Amino acid sequence: MINGVLVIDKPEGVTSHDVVVRVRGWARQRRVGHLGTLDPLATGVLPLALGEATKLSRLLTLGQKGYAGRIRLGTETATYDREGEVLGESEGPWPGREEVEKALETFRGEIEQVPPPFSAVKRGGEASYRRARRGEQVELEPRKVTLYQLEVTSYEPPLVGLEVLCSAGTYLRSLAHDVGRMLGTGGTLWNLRRTRSGPFTLDTAIRLDDLADADPGRVIPMAASTGLPTYEVNLRTARNVSQGMQLGRHEVPGAVSRGYAQLVHKGKLVALVEAQLGIPVLRTVRVFLEWTGA
Repeated sequence: MINGVLVIDKPEGVTSHDVVVRVRGWARQRRVGHLGTLDPLATGVLPLALGEATKLSRLLTLGQKGYAGRIRLGTETATYDREGEVLGESEGPWPGREEVEKALETFRGEIEQVPPPFSAVKRGGEASYRRARRGEQVELEPRKVTLYQLEVTSYEPPLVGLEVLCSAGTYLRSLAHDVGRMLGTGGTLWNLRRTRSGPFTLDTAIRLDDLADADPGRVIPMAASTGLPTYEVNLRTARNVSQGMQLGRHEVPGAVSRGYAQLVHKGKLVALVEAQLGIPVLRTVRVFLEWTGA
């Protein structure tokens, strides 16, 4: 079994699940899952966890996301992107670049953002996009997200080019919609490319069309994918923690005093542990079988 993370440069027009199916065929294994979905319209960085790395999914989806894209002013759609039903259009007049820049200031930093009605956010136990497709009125609660960077890279009315660095859970479709509303023109997301997902970037990505001939060596090892402090443990310690024993901090020389860390044996991931101030035990968060050869 292949264990690790494979970064795909997703093309436009395919779903994240389509990519999972392709990677399952390439790896000849079922245990494959994507680390944060991309809409069919979007391209770019789509990391996939293989084998034991699927246990890292929760950790690896929390990192910051980077995007480059364009908003089309003067158009509003049901899905907040160009693939949705057009609800309204205008032909200007268009705001000046200075007005666009000023509007964006409102969205920098921590904001409350309402997800699009056509999204996977659940309401009443059902994904909101399913209800929206039935023509039901969907009202979602705002959630806090952070836009660390939001810059205009080009402005050729009605298209606004943007670069964005944001927290996980940020919807660029909602950003496009909200910016358009603030400018009084309406707006929709016209195209989007994810350039970064946590530690994974386009530099390590494989084009989906090149997947069939890709070397398994392109899979990023589990221990190299987390970005956590790493501590080598001996065979006895690896066995103990894998069997449910809690380790004393003294058993991992130099261990962090607070936060998460990973234990490895001969470079293979054994467990994620958490250190808390004032507590002499490293709490086991997750154990892995990779180090056993599974």
